[in-house]
Amino acid sequence: MPAYVVIGGQWGDEGKGKVVDYLAQKTDVIARFAGGNNAGHTVVTDGQEFKFHLIPAGILWNNAACMIGNGVVVDPDALMQEISGLQEHSVDMSRLSVSDKAHVIMPYHIIIDQSEESARAGGAIGTTGRGIGPAYMDKIGRSGIRMGDLLDAESLRDRLLFILGQKNNILTKLYGLDPFDIDSLYEQCLDWGVKLKPYIKPVEDMIQDALSSNKNVLLEGAQGSMLDIDHGTYPYVTSSSPTVGGACTGLGVSPMHIKEVTGVYKAYTTRVGAGPFPTELNDSTGELIREKAWEYGTTTGRARRCGWFDGVIARHTVRTNGMTSAVLTRLDVLDGFPSVKICVAYRLNGENIDKIPSNVSTLERCEPVYEEFPGWQEPTAGVTNVNELPKEALDYVKRIEDIMGCKISMISTGPARHETIVVDPLF
Repeated sequence: MPAYVVIGGQWGDEGKGKVVDYLAQKTDVIARFAGGNNAGHTVVTDGQEFKFHLIPAGILWNNAACMIGNGVVVDPDALMQEISGLQEHSVDMSRLSVSDKAHVIMPYHIIIDQSEESARAGGAIGTTGRGIGPAYMDKIGRSGIRMGDLLDAESLRDRLLFILGQKNNILTKLYGLDPFDIDSLYEQCLDWGVKLKPYIKPVEDMIQDALSSNKNVLLEGAQGSMLDIDHGTYPYVTSSSPTVGGACTGLGVSPMHIKEVTGVYKAYTTRVGAGPFPTELNDSTGELIREKAWEYGTTTGRARRCGWFDGVIARHTVRTNGMTSAVLTRLDVLDGFPSVKICVAYRLNGENIDKIPSNVSTLERCEPVYEEFPGWQEPTAGVTNVNELPKEALDYVKRIEDIMGCKISMISTGPARHETIVVDPLF
């Protein structure tokens, strides 16, 4: 069977958790391919809210094997806490596997991350401070610790001894902090290995076996395409590749296996942290969206910046990822607005442009060019049939579809699993 990819089409927080959970009921394997516990996926089922940071959102379905791929960076303490929380709700965690090639977020990564962000002061990027960036830096610098290393007590100490020589220099000489003790850190790593050994497995081989056995495999992204290290609003990006290319490298899946790429978009746009945001609304309308949708980070609790739907960004991420379909979430948040807007172009130096400038300072000077549409006064919340949407809401959805150049296959009309309109089933 082919693989199906679900990725964010904006700056993250698009509602991927709900989408993955919904699709998981017909999926055999769900595999997370990028990011770390800086991600926050929320699923509401039977009136109960679950928040996921590392574990794939499909874990709540008993039919699905859930895997954390090599492209993810793993904080063992955060993972164990998440496992424990799900076990308290009687979720079967024997279905969880963590790639032995996934890199470990070490305690020094967290301290360095927070220290670097503080040193940036007014130029802060807006990281979550969870060590994500430093862990990926060590991965690329070939000085990381992988999950499989936690099971190799003999070589682990030697690796740690070499790495700590570098990290302690940074901590003490650059930031004036206390060094890490090799013995304490070594024992901590061994303890992680003992506790997580049942989950550490050759995930890449397991996914290949699943594909060879004609099983449905769903590849779950984190963050959003506009936070991609290469294709996002650099440097205000994450340190991984939340685009479709990251699904291949983060799980060892050939592009030839991918049949569908589904992008998830809010019916408006949000962003957390610093960086350009052309359609941001610093007014009562933006505040109304934030409060109606409770736009506060799942991971950090930070208030999200809110604005109208950005069609330029949507078109860019559709093209970059080769999206075959899209999901529009939180349509119900716009219920009752007298009018709604879609950004169809940017105004730069007196001219309209339909592409995103690669330089963020240039993008910050761009002004949105809007099309305005009448709002809808009938509620869309809880609607499950596309024919029951108010005409104005349906016109809005169709215009977004036209601007993106991609069909909208699902529409979310509320946080619960059943509050979903399926226009065109994915499988």
